[in-house]
Amino acid sequence: MTALAMVAEFDDVAGWTADAVELLGKRHAVPAACRASASPAALAWLAEACELAPGMRLLDVGAGVGGPAAWAAERFGVRPILIEPMPAAPQVLQAPDGNHFPTCRELGALLEGAGFEVFEQLDQPVRAPLSWSRRADHVAAVVARRHRADPAYALAARQGERFARLFATGQIAVRLIHAVSRPAVQPMEETCAPRTVRTRSCTSSTSRSRRS
Repeated sequence: MTALAMVAEFDDVAGWTADAVELLGKRHAVPAACRASASPAALAWLAEACELAPGMRLLDVGAGVGGPAAWAAERFGVRPILIEPMPAAPQVLQAPDGNHFPTCRELGALLEGAGFEVFEQLDQPVRAPLSWSRRADHVAAVVARRHRADPAYALAARQGERFARLFATGQIAVRLIHAVSRPAVQPMEETCAPRTVRTRSCTSSTSRSRRS
């Protein structure tokens, strides 16, 4: 995204979403924070793939408004660490500007280049249940009612519409990926044997579809 679109979606709208959640109640927080990016079934698949357990550290890179991390903390008792550059985002618990969607082959090459092996993946996450979607819609309605006239709201809405068209036409799709780092040997003291370290990564990625 451009800088303005980033600020609109992950700063302005994120802050407004936090205000709407405060008005409507805590039960709306996670569905609103996961809106258009995750469903309970998709999050459960990723959590089980990573074998999350109480007390485990969970690093969420590009955490947005923190919905998936909050869900994992609530359901699995993990201790999340969120990395997100926009200051207002973590307050809630032609492609669109600035986005790059790799093809499936390119995505595999990126993971390979980063030292990961794809262990398993899922192409079609299950849609969120109505109870979840309705809470997210209630928050979105409050934000729209309060801020529809704001230029930042209009910019974020245009971005969302462009994403919706790309998904609807099959040009992009969400893929859940469970990848494991290739073993790396770290030297220990001379009297100790080398130690093998593996890192596990689970992610939801949007990839571009190739047309024949």
